Amino acid sequence: MPSDGIPAGGEWQGALGRPLPRTRGAGEAADLARARGVLLAVQPGQRRLTPAALRAALADLYDFWLAARAAALGLGDGVALVAVGALGRRELAPHSDLDLLLLHSGSVPGLAGIADRLWYPLWDAGIGLDHSVRTVGETVQVAGGDLRVALGLLEARHLAGDPELTERLVAATRQAWRAGLRGRLDELVAVTGERWQRAGEIAHRVQPDLKSGRGGLRDVQLIDALAMAQVAGRAAAEVAAARTVLLDVRTELHRQAGRGRDVLHTQDAGEVAGALGMADRFELARTLSGAARSIAYATDVALRSARAAMPRRGLAGALALGRLGRVPLRRPLDDGVVAHAGEVALARDAQPTRDHALVLRVAAAAARSGLPVAAGTLTRLADAAPELREPWPRAALDELLSLLGTGRRAVEVIEALDRTGLWGRLLPEWGGVRDLPPREAAHVWTVDRHLLETVAEASRLTTRVARPDLLLLGALLHDIGKGRGCDAGGDHSVVGAALAERAGRRLGLWPGDVATLAAVVRHHLLLPHTATRRDIEDEATVRRVTATLDGDAVLLELLHALAEADALATGPGVWSDWKSALVGELVQRCRAYLAGDAVPARPQPPGERLRALAAEGGVRLLLDAAGAPPTVTVVAPDRPGLLSRAAGVLALHSLQVHSASVRNHGATAIDVFEVSPRFGALPDPALLRESLVRALDGTLPLAEELARKERDYACDAGDDAPAGVLWFDDEATGAVVLELRTQDRIGLLHRVAAALEACSVDIRWAKAATMGRSVVDSFCIAATPGATTILDPAARRRIEHAVRAAAAP
Repeated sequence: MPSDGIPAGGEWQGALGRPLPRTRGAGEAADLARARGVLLAVQPGQRRLTPAALRAALADLYDFWLAARAAALGLGDGVALVAVGALGRRELAPHSDLDLLLLHSGSVPGLAGIADRLWYPLWDAGIGLDHSVRTVGETVQVAGGDLRVALGLLEARHLAGDPELTERLVAATRQAWRAGLRGRLDELVAVTGERWQRAGEIAHRVQPDLKSGRGGLRDVQLIDALAMAQVAGRAAAEVAAARTVLLDVRTELHRQAGRGRDVLHTQDAGEVAGALGMADRFELARTLSGAARSIAYATDVALRSARAAMPRRGLAGALALGRLGRVPLRRPLDDGVVAHAGEVALARDAQPTRDHALVLRVAAAAARSGLPVAAGTLTRLADAAPELREPWPRAALDELLSLLGTGRRAVEVIEALDRTGLWGRLLPEWGGVRDLPPREAAHVWTVDRHLLETVAEASRLTTRVARPDLLLLGALLHDIGKGRGCDAGGDHSVVGAALAERAGRRLGLWPGDVATLAAVVRHHLLLPHTATRRDIEDEATVRRVTATLDGDAVLLELLHALAEADALATGPGVWSDWKSALVGELVQRCRAYLAGDAVPARPQPPGERLRALAAEGGVRLLLDAAGAPPTVTVVAPDRPGLLSRAAGVLALHSLQVHSASVRNHGATAIDVFEVSPRFGALPDPALLRESLVRALDGTLPLAEELARKERDYACDAGDDAPAGVLWFDDEATGAVVLELRTQDRIGLLHRVAAALEACSVDIRWAKAATMGRSVVDSFCIAATPGATTILDPAARRRIEHAVRAAAAP
């Protein structure tokens, strides 16, 4: 099959294996239309062209016709006919427009007549045409002000006439593109972002825009353009294969629809799938999603590579390179993880072959910092990271929860992990929902993306529940049972519950938490279905719901939050004020039936060894590094400010507190903290004790040191859920418990405890639980002598205001 120019012998042998007429004379438009019609038509007994063969045949036909027409018009020195766009790339779909440039040297007599005799037959044949007549200099000037023109000219291809003129154009436009990209990159990024915003993501849309959507054909052109400017690598084989998938679908869409269209509507998807040999439109959607995600990820990497390749000048460039000595070239984010050149990378001393939690620590650091993971880092982790042992170590589970708790930022990070095979290794169940199209009309995302969108919505609701960790895991897994034979009438919730139970055991959850997680997945539709299909004022309805949940108030709370997150992540209008009110009223009735919430459990009394240390007096600090996680125990005379100062000292030494228990033995306080180092190894216990003694006697400026540390290491993790404060009264003991639900931050426990102490509150005991980025801290409090009773509503409002302010970023 010929590819350029006029074939020898004067006739073009078409892909159908027989000659197509050479066009000449007054009937050239009809001849062209007839030849094009022969390619598109499928007559009985004839072989149907594959999409790739059809694109090649169409390109050959237009090349032949245009070259023949140009020769008949006498195109010679000083005039060239150049193809750009789809014809330039030889990627013509059946109803693609032709982009043609009549290039001239500037002094060609009769040029307007030549152009008319080229363009009019194309219009007469019903072919869309985008045309221009310019010199090389004019074309380069226009490209300098129009990105679309500049990108199209990078794919210019000579058709007829003066080849030297075309070569000059190609050389000039590519040189201008390479030289001018530094000043145009911001515009290129902005234009690309606007296009994505308009067209949406191909991978997760029910009706994708194959050309302009994120992960579409324009993004492949963008990758090629950046590679041509030598600021990014060339498209990998995976991208080339994905490009072919999109081109084949677009070709069949044009052929089936009978007109040029780039949005694949649901009503056309079945026929397109059949023409491509696929079972149904769902298989087509899944194939498209996988292809588009490969392209989208490669586009992100190419844009970041281009940004990093751009030379920076002045103060900003010097700082970025560390020349002024003020900003380190590699800023630590976590143990073995650094920020480098605007990306998250591995520290020089990181050991990916030995560090089982490193993948999740990298991902969580990326989401917290808002920086992408470097492509090379992902590749290195994919090649070297070991499989996590089962059950997971606590550190790995904490990092997973930290990642999920970042909400919207987690979506792109997990997408990057999934593109490199890392997410599937962490969560093997994900393979069943990856790129799985929804079967319900209300859903706008693929199932895997819907799960991540639900996690993002749930992250804003973590302060409404006592178990934010189980809410995030439930959001991640609630539809994991889809795509496993459940669509024909089975219940995906039942299948999902079994998968969630298996995943929960692998993640290292306690058996009771595994059961709760499985119940969350099993019953995630219970509340919305009951509220909208049953009489919620009927006591039988309430009894049925509470019996289904085995009277578990925590499970009820989790399902309420998940119902909202799931609906918000489904699509517009699914979660309405009406539905929210119905579900909320049902939950209130169920809570009333279950007789309300109970006061959080009080910590257990200290053991014999701790009581002996308390009897000895003085300030003691014990570090047990053998535990998992390690523990720090502080034994000191009870005094106001002890808890806040101890928590502050731990934060100052880069220890993250996972749980804290405050108890008293006579006049001695015994504070036990479960901790883990944010970076490197555990600190020297003697150094910890010295800092604590100095903090207690006032010689250590704890507040100033903590503020500096928070400035150096704190990350803006995006939109956080508002802090939640709950009060519990135990009438039997007279205890008042304040429970704080919020997002974890460096020094949070120190600030909250200090705020309570400043409100003349005596902290009798405290329990702190950190679950990823979420914390649930409980304080049993009483008013200090001479202070207003803590049962007074005004006093509670003042305390609550102080606690919320301390928890705020």
